[in-house]
Amino acid sequence: MVRWSEAESRVRPVDGGAAIAADERQAVLTKPAGALGRLEALGSQLAAIARTVPPPAPQDAAVVVFAGDHGVLVEGVSPWPAEVTAQMVANFLAGGAAINVIAGVVGARVVVVDVGVATPIPGMGPASDGAPEGPVGQFLSANVRPGTGNLAVEAAMTADETSRAIDVGLSVALRLVAEGVDCLVTGDMGIGNTTPSAALIAALLDRPVDEVTGRGTGISDLAWASKVGVIERALARARLNLGAGLSQAKPEAVLAELGGLEIAAIAGLVLGAAIAEIPVILDGVIALAGALAAVAIAPESKGYLVAGHRSTEPGASVAMAHLGLDPLLDLGLRLGEGTGACLALPLVRTAASVLGEMATFDDAGVASGSAT
Repeated sequence: MVRWSEAESRVRPVDGGAAIAADERQAVLTKPAGALGRLEALGSQLAAIARTVPPPAPQDAAVVVFAGDHGVLVEGVSPWPAEVTAQMVANFLAGGAAINVIAGVVGARVVVVDVGVATPIPGMGPASDGAPEGPVGQFLSANVRPGTGNLAVEAAMTADETSRAIDVGLSVALRLVAEGVDCLVTGDMGIGNTTPSAALIAALLDRPVDEVTGRGTGISDLAWASKVGVIERALARARLNLGAGLSQAKPEAVLAELGGLEIAAIAGLVLGAAIAEIPVILDGVIALAGALAAVAIAPESKGYLVAGHRSTEPGASVAMAHLGLDPLLDLGLRLGEGTGACLALPLVRTAASVLGEMATFDDAGVASGSAT
């Protein structure tokens, strides 16, 4: 089994030569140069990922929704109780959530992974300890621990728990690829998880907390100010524990200090996609926090990232700017679950199909224009 600690040596850079060849093909397709805008850049990125021109259009996409709870909820960072995480997992499995509807429309399968749910999932048995082997079904019980510690006063996870959570995401990614999945989409569920996400973005990028902290499920000005204070306490505590600036610390150590279990699993999913050399479409701020950790672990994994949409959470835009990502959609979304990333899946398929199926000027017998 591949472990996350092997990722840096296993992730190859995307193929820059294929990207150049894709750009050259874009220039002779039957359209004015650049007329398809960012769809052309996306097609060239997909060629670089696939190492061939034209790249294959993803046919079997999977949205992987990692679920976990957060001890910081006791600080009042969300108006929703922890039990909602487990209840929403049951809703995913019943097909009743937004991600189920959207995934059905765009033709993606939904896989739900319990990596750290704290309360019993309605209708499910006891959680297992670690990802089970065998085919990946609709639900995987891989609970590393029932929720993180309260990051404001203690480390969210131990080093071992962090490693195991990352490995859950990596294992799920590689197992899905072995089953034929050719595009991964990040999803998440965890009441209170915008707090550790903002904390991680602030820590890994050395940014002010109030610049990267949003309102999550919708909190008042007073609650937002309290949330900022909670995160500042957490960062101060983590700096003392790690004895250094957090942006210079090992990313896995920062993950352990600040959480969460589902964020660590998303980092593992990103690493798995990069090892398997397939695109991974990122959702909102939770996914971007995980992606920042993954890129800090294995820098070449950045080339496999596609930003599905721009979340309204401010930390998402900060993280995308750092990663050099331009989101495909901007719909004012802030739900999570993988919804925005899943909505971008048809654009990813289209970008690859344009390169592969559109005629060149020579093919079509059309005269090409020239710049003046």
